[in-house]
Amino acid sequence: MMNKDYIYLDNAATTPIDPRVIKVIDKHLREDYGNPSSLHSLGLNAHKILEDSREVVGTLIKAEMEDIIFTGSGTEADNIAINGVAYKNKDRGNHIITSSIEHHAVLHPFQELEKQGFKVSYLPVDQYGLVDIEELNEIINDKTILISIMFANNEIGTIQPIKEIGEIANDSNIIFHTDAIQAFGKIPIDVNELKFDMLSASAHKLYGPKGVGMLFMRNKGKKEGWGKYCKPIMFGGGHERSYRPSTENIPSIAGFAKAVELAREEIQNENENKKLTNLRDRIISSITENIEDSYLNGHPTKRLPNNVNISFKYIEGESIILSLDMEGIAASTGSACSSKSLKASHVLLAIGLKPEEAHGSLRISLGRFNQESDVDYLFDVLPPIIERLRKMSPLNKDTKYNIKK
Repeated sequence: MMNKDYIYLDNAATTPIDPRVIKVIDKHLREDYGNPSSLHSLGLNAHKILEDSREVVGTLIKAEMEDIIFTGSGTEADNIAINGVAYKNKDRGNHIITSSIEHHAVLHPFQELEKQGFKVSYLPVDQYGLVDIEELNEIINDKTILISIMFANNEIGTIQPIKEIGEIANDSNIIFHTDAIQAFGKIPIDVNELKFDMLSASAHKLYGPKGVGMLFMRNKGKKEGWGKYCKPIMFGGGHERSYRPSTENIPSIAGFAKAVELAREEIQNENENKKLTNLRDRIISSITENIEDSYLNGHPTKRLPNNVNISFKYIEGESIILSLDMEGIAASTGSACSSKSLKASHVLLAIGLKPEEAHGSLRISLGRFNQESDVDYLFDVLPPIIERLRKMSPLNKDTKYNIKK
């Protein structure tokens, strides 16, 4: 299923589809083409697949199946949650809290809401990318209607103190949303224990298809339903509780459910996470111990099992990526959604890196299909690449970042 001559270490950007998921998608593409809103047998069968998939996806996070809304992506789920809560509750308050290191799928909706008069507090983070719980408590006021903090960061892998944030939000009667797109399917999540009101996820981050995501939206009041605290922002039909009006993509949703089934098995037996954690720690120690002026970004232990983010002084990350690609390795400098931008990562700047240091980052994100041999090969090619690029760089040790003009 993968190019055997190419090593893929960019699983945070997207994962290859698991062959078992492809098999499910192919079956439903061929056989289950009915519209789930139709009343004939093909439609009823498609509707059953939809609801069965909803139950499977909900089970992974201990959610009720009726609280799962399928979307076209994680970004769409974030937008439905953030904008829906803001518009529904604007008469009650206009203050929203998030962190300074959110994905752009969260930051950009907040920036648009600011143009409409909403007040957004962007919590700073420490050197590891963690928000300060005491500071969160201090900025909450009687106008605060939403707290949206990502579960785990997509660039540096840091896992936030989500349980403490959930308790604060619950005690303050504030709606709590999390972008869990990187964490979903990798680590255990219980929406009830963590007191989430809303949670976003995406299939293509856990070996499922692109173009399908989900939003968990807690049904707080059975009488009033979801409309009690979130307003639809899309219109055109009653699909997905009217929050995502569009004919549901049954083959991809079924594929999403299969990917979730596989992820649940891996979380329960812990074999995959143990393998990824061991590979992750081996990469971190080998690079930081053997390549001078390299250091880990993100928390050393409170991080995703598959994430490595390293900064190398005196060189640019884009050059490392292109050099690795020529050696048959795919990696990245940060978020795939902004990889074509030449701006320094807002995440790395937020944890205190200088712009020239942030530009020298390498993100290695491991996946289900990586093996020890992939890491061995990375160690063979990376040190010579770093050495060569530093010799060519105007940001080398001798110039101390002073570039001659």
